[in-house]
Amino acid sequence: MKPAAILVSLTIACMLPPRAAAQESPTLRKIQETGIITIGFSEGTIPFSYIDRKPQPIGYSIDICSRIVDAVKARLDMPYLQIKYTPVTSANRLSVIANDIVDLACGTSTNNAERQKKVAFTVTTFVASASVVVKRRNDIRDVGGLAGKTVVTTAGSTSLASLVALNRSRGLNLAIVAARDHVASFAMLEADRAAAFVMDDVLLHGFVANADTPSNYRIHHLGLSVEPYGVILRKNDPEFKKLADEAIVRMFRSGEMTQLYHKWFQSPIPPNNVNLGFPMSAAFKKLIAEPTDSPNPDDYR
Repeated sequence: MKPAAILVSLTIACMLPPRAAAQESPTLRKIQETGIITIGFSEGTIPFSYIDRKPQPIGYSIDICSRIVDAVKARLDMPYLQIKYTPVTSANRLSVIANDIVDLACGTSTNNAERQKKVAFTVTTFVASASVVVKRRNDIRDVGGLAGKTVVTTAGSTSLASLVALNRSRGLNLAIVAARDHVASFAMLEADRAAAFVMDDVLLHGFVANADTPSNYRIHHLGLSVEPYGVILRKNDPEFKKLADEAIVRMFRSGEMTQLYHKWFQSPIPPNNVNLGFPMSAAFKKLIAEPTDSPNPDDYR
């Protein structure tokens, strides 16, 4: 896949019978032979992918992957296809796809050129940007206020690389900690074991909104990076990527993606019925009008 923007057509050209279609795709063939599609999900990335009280995976990304599953069922003529959910982390989500452990990784994975060496990504489903959350009482108001302090982010995330680069370029002398997942990162901030948590803006809003006392926190938008999220797929399986892309683009064209945005970002959501009140960005509006699987941040500005 070239790093230039690729507009995805709605035309569904796949007229092959189910068995022939499966032979064209290693992923579809595996699903057909086992009768199972395995979805990797994040356990604590509200509102994209997390566990409710039942417990079961829910979220914006889970809903999108459900539409991809519907497309797989239709393509293979397998209406009773079994869905298996497997938890994944920021650190292992690429390897579980590359090693055929899961078929789709549905969470908050940034599509970039480096990751495309190992896996493929669907059409972008969300556009975030790197930000930092701090406690109000510490009165940290900008990047300079972090100098000499302990800052946490999550292992395997693009925010880690951005934070290391910021520390080097600004000479901030940060003590950078890479926690195992986003929940552990925010817990370090809550417990005052870190002065700040650097992560994508929308994820930070989710953690703050669900904190015991949201007013204790302040989010600063750093503008360090643009993060186009996509569902992770296996490399070298263009037939399966095409099927997944078409399912997502249909959601954009029909208005369903806009409805999902309202459901998960602008309405009360489980488990605490908190409304994130997160407005739709200009980048996301552009994505609705021009769906793309580009890893190039400039294509979202």
